[in-house]
Amino acid sequence: MKNDQEFLVQKIRTQYTEKQHTQLDALKELDAKVKRPANVFAYVFGSVAAIVMGSGMSLVMTELGGMLGLENTMVPGVIVGVIGLVMALVNYPIFKGILARRRAKYAADIMALSDSILEE
Repeated sequence: MKNDQEFLVQKIRTQYTEKQHTQLDALKELDAKVKRPANVFAYVFGSVAAIVMGSGMSLVMTELGGMLGLENTMVPGVIVGVIGLVMALVNYPIFKGILARRRAKYAADIMALSDSILEE
């Protein structure tokens, strides 16, 4: 019981003390700075690709084309769906390319910081 109380007190206490910014924290922030733009691109572009592909499917499978004034919705629906599919397929290679460029740009900084952490 006493140990549980001490643990809870320490846990609450650490929430109110200032945390020292260490080199490891700086390394984590730099790593996140490298990965964040590639991740944001992949999520946004992938979501747009899914919406485009779904729009094509909706043209083919529902009366949406009729409401838009299209008589034959099969051809435009398939074309829009294939465009969305191609977007989804190229998403990962583009993501990897962005990530590789960012890693190359920040590699020297990350290596220098990680070497200084490992030397301590």
